[in-house]
Amino acid sequence: MDVEPLTGAVTAAFPEGFVWGVASGAYQIEGAAYEDGRGESIWDRFSHTPGKTENGDTGDVACDHYNRWRSDIGLLAELGVRAYRFSVAWPRVLPLGRGRPLDAGLDFYDQFVDGLLEAGIVPWVTLYLWDLPQALEDEGGWPSRSTVEAFAGYTDVVTRRLGDRVKHWITVNEPWCSAFLGYRVGVHAPGRTSTKDALQATHSLLLAHGAAVPIIRSNAPGAQVGIVLTPGSIYPATESAEDRAAAERFDGLFNRWFLDPLYGRGYPKDALALYGSEAPRYRSADFPVIAAKTDFLGINCHEPAVVRYEEENQPSRIASAVRREGAGAPGWPTTQRGTYDLLRRLHAEYPTGPIYVGQDGAAFADPSPHAGRITDPERIAYHADHLTACSRAIADGVPVRGYFAVPWMDGFEWAFGCTRRSGVIGVDYATQRRTIKDSGRWYSQVIRDNGF
Repeated sequence: MDVEPLTGAVTAAFPEGFVWGVASGAYQIEGAAYEDGRGESIWDRFSHTPGKTENGDTGDVACDHYNRWRSDIGLLAELGVRAYRFSVAWPRVLPLGRGRPLDAGLDFYDQFVDGLLEAGIVPWVTLYLWDLPQALEDEGGWPSRSTVEAFAGYTDVVTRRLGDRVKHWITVNEPWCSAFLGYRVGVHAPGRTSTKDALQATHSLLLAHGAAVPIIRSNAPGAQVGIVLTPGSIYPATESAEDRAAAERFDGLFNRWFLDPLYGRGYPKDALALYGSEAPRYRSADFPVIAAKTDFLGINCHEPAVVRYEEENQPSRIASAVRREGAGAPGWPTTQRGTYDLLRRLHAEYPTGPIYVGQDGAAFADPSPHAGRITDPERIAYHADHLTACSRAIADGVPVRGYFAVPWMDGFEWAFGCTRRSGVIGVDYATQRRTIKDSGRWYSQVIRDNGF
């Protein structure tokens, strides 16, 4: 089937108090990889391995945000954003993943949070956005249960330092990406290619989330706590029984595998049966921990999947059954219908509470700055499409409470290195000059108008 966009006028209105923000990840923008005692992360090791990233790009310097954070806060204020979602670099705080924290690392985030608050910007902190300390990977990484214990200790260190001022916390960002892209497909750090390791990593990441929730609540009383996932709308290619069954199976492996345990249902039985001997090892006592009550669910907008039955379709080859739909290039295409349907489904089937679009953005071939301007109409259309879907979902009773454009400035785009341009602010990496793109100015107006 084709996934048709919603029709009607391209307008969107949002309720009072809607959270307008932007987001980024530490390894994407901070740079300063060797400053002030920061330890090595899996992305440092991965990006320095020949052939792992486009052009051999690394995050060694990236946007040099670590040294330019004061002026960057000024840019955030100029955009008019109400909230900024950033991640703490685990190895900047605990170089070996555990042990005595670095004062310099904690001081950096301490000052940064104060700077945001002074500018009237609410900090939203993500504890894990893919930069596992390499020392922990050397001990087994996310497939090892000891990494969960290390994450709990790291959570305690960070929330004790920032919990008096930070009242919005995200435990783990996109565990599917960490587990499957990092441990199954191998295109993300640490670059392993084992289905069994990937599935064990999913369990550890979910368990780490659950273990972190009560620690955050203890150290940051009254804070809101959630997780950010990458669910997507799944459609059968036709209405045949085979295609519908294949779509249901894929949904179990991609969506329900994370959502069900987070909301007290354990792993879906159909997905466990498909994975068979490769399914993760777990204890029954793990599931109440994973299902710790949260205050919101964050989602990242990615493309819907159209699934066609294939006889050879096994769990490790499930991606072969997916045909991507949607507009946008080269980046993470999606359709307005897919986003709308996903929001409706999440609200109907799970007790999510408020839903936030935790990050949304796309890469396009942006032109070079001309007369201080970067024209990027495709990115404006992309964000308008998704915001329209959010607005319509809100009108239909879905509690969508905020939207974070990501990344807020061009940075290191993981395996794509610095070749992909996704931000609403352009960065000249040679000079570190920042230029607000047309999409940034458009988004700033959307924030002022609370819609468009």
